[in-house]
Order: sequence, then structure tokens, then C-alpha cells
Amino acid sequence: MSALINLLYILSSILFIFGIKKLGSAETARRGNAMSSVGMTLAIVATLLYLGLEWWMVLTGMAIGSAIGYVAATRVAMTGMPEMVALFNGFGGLASLLVGGAEFVKLRVGGIAHYLEALKAQSGVTVPAWFALVAIGLTILVGGITFTGSMIAYGKLSGKLGGKPTLFPGQKLINFLIMAIALIGIALMVIGGDGPTALSAGIVLVVLSLMIGVLMTIPIGGGDMPVVISLLNSLSGVAAALAGFIILNNVLVVAGCLVGASGIILTVIMCKAMNRTLGNVLFGGFGASAQAGGAVEGEMKAASTEDAYYVLEAAQSVVFIPGYGMAVAQAQHAVKELAALLENNGAEVRFAIHPVAGRMPGHMNVLLAEADVPYEQLQEMDQVNAVMPSVDVAIVIGANDVVNPAAMNDPASPIYGMPIIHAHEARTVYCLKRGKGTGFSGLENALFFGENTRMLYGDAKQTITDLVAQFKE
Repeated sequence: MSALINLLYILSSILFIFGIKKLGSAETARRGNAMSSVGMTLAIVATLLYLGLEWWMVLTGMAIGSAIGYVAATRVAMTGMPEMVALFNGFGGLASLLVGGAEFVKLRVGGIAHYLEALKAQSGVTVPAWFALVAIGLTILVGGITFTGSMIAYGKLSGKLGGKPTLFPGQKLINFLIMAIALIGIALMVIGGDGPTALSAGIVLVVLSLMIGVLMTIPIGGGDMPVVISLLNSLSGVAAALAGFIILNNVLVVAGCLVGASGIILTVIMCKAMNRTLGNVLFGGFGASAQAGGAVEGEMKAASTEDAYYVLEAAQSVVFIPGYGMAVAQAQHAVKELAALLENNGAEVRFAIHPVAGRMPGHMNVLLAEADVPYEQLQEMDQVNAVMPSVDVAIVIGANDVVNPAAMNDPASPIYGMPIIHAHEARTVYCLKRGKGTGFSGLENALFFGENTRMLYGDAKQTITDLVAQFKE
């Protein structure tokens, strides 16, 4: 049985590595997700067998978990995908917190000497007392932060808490002090061992970790949520790896490190895509006050779908620029149909994907993949910007900051310096929007006032459907 368990652990680790590698391409992402899922299944089976559970218990647990996961995945709308990701990140953190808490209780009940002997008998590894206590403390800390931080992110993404940052005087100092006290609590756990001091420090650590998660996330505005989701995903991996060190489970350490490392790399990439540091995202309070920068001159000029049809019918090059508004309207299938009609009419069609478009990493890629948009039509920001001056029509569907020219020409704008898709350089720009309000981040978009821009007001799906109908007439 021991050889079988080790083999399953090795296979699951290999599947995790190759699965994450395949997630780097839209064309192979589905296979990568499937490979990682198989790897996790093998790891769960191996772990439960390692703990001495019978096969029927393993299969029953997997069936219940699979049923819950299936219902959650199939019922969630694409607009609710960011919230679901935040919830899953939070549950991962909570699981690690519970593992750390359970191990601390075991240590307290049986004494530290007995606990270390049990670990040695279980894994064959001799662990120093300080290592076990530090691992437990860090697991509780990171798990608690991930859990409550993800719950706040869920509330902001779902609109239950509002998208604006919550700031108060001395916030950064208070956060720093609470984190310092939490780290002192871990030190007291190590010093106290299985004594009463360690127990008090452990209880305080749980409370503080939950507080830090809340205080870390409430100052972050809705426009920065894609970065926060990526960071929390990384933290959930770190928490899992730390839990693996507690119970001396190699595959949990490997999986956690892979998620943690890939998550932080993605976080850095997304920060670069906004030309901001991670510290600015976490502590900058972006969107807390009224918009800075110069006043936007001009007026938004509305157009009809009939006007847009005649321009599109003559276009030789069209770029779709999707944003969260496309997800809200569930317009991706209609957009795919319009793109196919434009291609049949002789136009070259591209989809421009900004790294932080939507409310989670890869949000637009997921939407367009659901509509079976060809992978070769999906192009990154730099690819599209190189040809944008020659594009006849750019169609912006619910995107805001990622096409805002203020990022290029208004030094007073909060997003100045952020790389954007140069939609304003196209010969004609159609912006699909429900109304004249600002986007999720609260910034006015200078693109909407451009001389070459026309606004198509209304539900994006209905607008695209009307255009499709006119092409079919």
C-alpha cells in the first residue's frame, strides 16, 4: 500500500506541473485544467488511503465533493465567475486554517513530545518542535488572511459591499501593528510549546489572521480586483503548502508551491499591465475619491445600429475589445456570430484582450472560449496596438479603463502610464454601453468623447443581435 500511495503522489505532482504549464495558452488551457483535476483526484485518494480510510469512505467523500463542485460550476453565470473564484480561494484558505487549528489542538491534547513522535511514526521524519509550531502558526495566519480577504473580495465583486475602497486615518499603521502582533503570537507559540501561553497566543493568532484579511482587502477598489483575486489565489497555495509541512505531505507542498508561485507571477504580470506596483494596489486606495485629472471635453455622440451596420458592412478590418459589460450582457455568443458574419463579408476580425479586462485574470478569455471564438483571433494588447491605426472599426463592449486614452495623455489621471489598447487610433470606434455612467473603477473615459467615437447605448447583447439581424437581411 505504501508503494501505491507514493506512486499516486508522484503521478499527481507530474500532472499538476504539466497542467499549470498548459494553462499558459488559451488553446491548451482546458486540457491543462483537466490534467490538474485528475492530479488532484489522485492526490485525494492517496491521502485518504494514507490516513487509513476504507475505499468506500474514499469514494463516498469524492462523490459528495464532486456533486457539490458540479452544481457550483454549472449553475454559476459567467458574470458570477469572479465571485466564485474568490469563494473557492477563501475555502482553500479556510481548509488550511482548519488543518493548522486541528494540528494545534492535537499538539495541546497529547503534548508536544507525543505529537512529534506521532509525526515520526507516520512519516519516518524527525521534526524539531520549533519547526512544527512555526508551520502551524504560519498556516493559521496565511489561511485566515486568505479566507476573510477572499470573502471581502467576493462581497466587492458581487456588489454586496460596493466597489469603492474603505479608508480611515492610520489604516496602514494599524495594519502593520496587527501583523506585527500576529508574528509575535507565532513566536510565543514556539516559546510556549504546549503550555498555557501557547494556547492564548494561538487563539489570538486566529482572531488577528481573520482581521488582517479584512483590513488588507477593504482598502482595495473594484478596479483592482483582478490583481487581488490573483494574489489571494497565490496565498491559498502558500497556505496549502504550509499545511503540507505540518502533516508532512509532499504532494500538498508541491501543489501549494505551484499555485503560490504561479499566482504571484500572474499578480506581478497584471501589476505591470496597469503600470503599478503591488504595494500601490494594496495600499493606494485607488478609486476612493472623485476622479483626478483634467476635465474631459466634448460630448458623447450617439449612433444607431443602422448607422453602425453601414460602417461595418464596408469595413475591411474590425477589432472587438471586450470588457466586463460583455459578461454582464451575456453577449459573447452574439459577438461570435457577428464576427463570423463580418469575416464572411471579407473583413479581417481580431479580438483584443487586455490582461486586466473583466474582474478576474483571464475573464475575457473564458467568455470567448465559451462562445468557441477561434484561438487565433485572440490577440494580446501589444499585437493589436501595432496594427490599430490601420483598423477600420474598433468595437468596445463594456470595457472602460483598458481603452481610456487618459492613461497616455493625462499625467493627472490615476491610471496615467497604464498600458492600454489603443482603440482611439482606429478610424471609427463604436462603444457599447448601457448609459453615460462611469465604469467599475469610477473613472470617466476620454475615449467616449473622441471625434471618431460613436456610442451605441443599450443592452450589449441586444445591440449586437440587431447588427447580426441587419447583416442577415
